[in-house]
Amino acid sequence: MNILKQIKHNRALIGGYSPDFCHEKLLQKYPIYSYKDYPREEFRTLIKQKFIEILGDMPEAFNPICREESREDKGNYIQIRLIIETEKDCFCPCLLLLPKGIKKPPVVICLQGHSNGMMISVGQYYSLKDKKAFWGDRDFGLHAVKHGYAAMLVEQRGFGERRSKMHLKGTVTCSFLAYNALLVGRTLIGERVWDVSRVIDVLEKRDDVDGTQIGIMGNSGGGTASFYAACFDERIKITMPSCAICTYGESIGAMYHCACNYLPCAGKYFDMGELSVLIYPRPIIVVSGDKDPIFPISGARKCFSIMKEIYGEQKENLVHFIGKGGHRFYADAWNEFDRYMK
Repeated sequence: MNILKQIKHNRALIGGYSPDFCHEKLLQKYPIYSYKDYPREEFRTLIKQKFIEILGDMPEAFNPICREESREDKGNYIQIRLIIETEKDCFCPCLLLLPKGIKKPPVVICLQGHSNGMMISVGQYYSLKDKKAFWGDRDFGLHAVKHGYAAMLVEQRGFGERRSKMHLKGTVTCSFLAYNALLVGRTLIGERVWDVSRVIDVLEKRDDVDGTQIGIMGNSGGGTASFYAACFDERIKITMPSCAICTYGESIGAMYHCACNYLPCAGKYFDMGELSVLIYPRPIIVVSGDKDPIFPISGARKCFSIMKEIYGEQKENLVHFIGKGGHRFYADAWNEFDRYMK
């Protein structure tokens, strides 16, 4: 066999015995814990124990240190740039948008997904490629202010000003951080959840916002972080995850996603629908795109049906807002958010 024929033959063999099918079958078999097998409070205790365990090690208890870098008048709101030390020598840039004419407004924590950073939330580009982000209503901060809320824009670990210096061009900006977190017993999504809780510590102490009325929202990776943060921290009164809620088997277990989406053993013990027991009875607005290719609507509907079972008599605190389109946010969902927060 000449070398060209040999290469062609060998290439034809690649992937012929992929282990993907093995994992797919396991995801169909799991999760092993079902809300149908336990009273709700017992199920909640069981799921919380596992969820906290697989989020990974958290930083040592730390009183966040916040300093104000700048304050600008933006017309209908004041923009304050804050740097919050969320654990020793780990700094989180944030923008706090305060709408004018509203005394101590409720706050919405806004989280971008895999993008160039939090400035997209105030309609600013990092490059001309970012222009497409606004087709998906991702200028979250401006929408929050328009609806009468203060917006706390948090730069998540791995994005924008907090991307890894080990990021290689053409790769996802948070992958190296996600892998290294695993090396030290943590998860990157667990660290993002920790940061959100420390940001809430700061908000509770401010006198220019209502620190008792805090909501959270985000799209894609930001939606995942907002959902897990609400599972972790009961001070979050309402959560609006967008294009993130879906069965593991139809989303992150069915196609390539960034490493930050994965929690060790999560799919073995629960799915995203079951996790809603940690938020019950607080309101959840699940936002989905009916043509989202990476968090398919069928998996989103399966999760939401489980949420309704778990919420039972409180199912009026659940909304499934389905937009006509793909993987993006849908600004009309803010009207549903208003119904609960206001």
